[in-house]
Amino acid sequence: MTPHPPYDGPTGRRTVTAPGAERSAPGAERSAPGATAPRPPGTPHGVPPYRGALLRHPRHSAVPVPDPEAVELTGPVFGVADVTDFERDLTRQHTGEPLGERITVSGRMTDRHGRPVRGQLVEMWQANASGRYVHRRDRHAAPLDPHFTGFGRCLTDDDGTYSFTTIRPGAYPWRNHENAWRPAHLHFSLFGTAFAQRLVTQMYFPADPLLAYDPVFLSIPDEAARARLVAAYDHGLTIPEWALGYRWDIVLDGPSATLFEDGAA
Repeated sequence: MTPHPPYDGPTGRRTVTAPGAERSAPGAERSAPGATAPRPPGTPHGVPPYRGALLRHPRHSAVPVPDPEAVELTGPVFGVADVTDFERDLTRQHTGEPLGERITVSGRMTDRHGRPVRGQLVEMWQANASGRYVHRRDRHAAPLDPHFTGFGRCLTDDDGTYSFTTIRPGAYPWRNHENAWRPAHLHFSLFGTAFAQRLVTQMYFPADPLLAYDPVFLSIPDEAARARLVAAYDHGLTIPEWALGYRWDIVLDGPSATLFEDGAA
C-alpha cells in the first residue's frame, strides 16, 4: 500500500470503469479562481457552485474493456494478511503523539436489507488537525504534523463493523469562491471483492457550521441523503480519558443508501 491515499474519484461498485479514463488530481478541491461550474439542482441560493466538478469530469471517452473479468485477473489484489489492526489506529503510526482531538469512528456496512457486508476493505484518509493533507499539492499555509500521516485501513468484521482511531481533522480554505472553507470531513474508500468495485464518499461531523456554506455538501439535492453523510456523536463509543466516539453507518444500496461520489447509491 502506498503511503499516500487515493484522492481521485471512485470507479463505482456496480460498473467497471475502463483503465485510462481521466480522474481528478489530488488537491482538485482547492481549484484556482476563474472557473465556472453549473449549479447543481437543490443548491441553496447564495451558495456558489462547486467549480471542482469541472476538474473531476473526464475529458476523454472511456476505454472499452472487452472482458471486464480480465481486469480482475490482472489487477492488484489484497488479502487479510496484508491488513493489520495496527493500520486502523492513525494515532500510532509514528514515534510520537499527533496533535489534535483524538476520536474514534466506527459503524456497520450493510446492504439495503440490513445484512452485514463482511470482509470488505475500508480505507480512510484525512487532513490533520490544522486542515492540511500530507501531499505535495497541498499548499495550505498550515503546519504539517510529523506524527500524523492521515491514512488508515481496516476490514469489516463478521457483523460488517469497521472502526478507526484518529485525530479530528481541521477545516481548510479551498479557493472555490471568496472565503471558501471546507468543513471537517473524512474520506472513505470502500472495496467489494476486487479493486474495480470501489466506492468513495465523505463523512462529516455533526453541528459543523461550515456545512451550511459548503457547495460540495449542498450539491446533494436530497436533504435526507445529506444527513446520512453526517456522523452522530455516540457516548457509548467514547473511550474514557482517551477519545470521543462517533458512529457512521454505511448502507451500500437501496432507498437509504449512503451517497457516493459517483452520484450513485
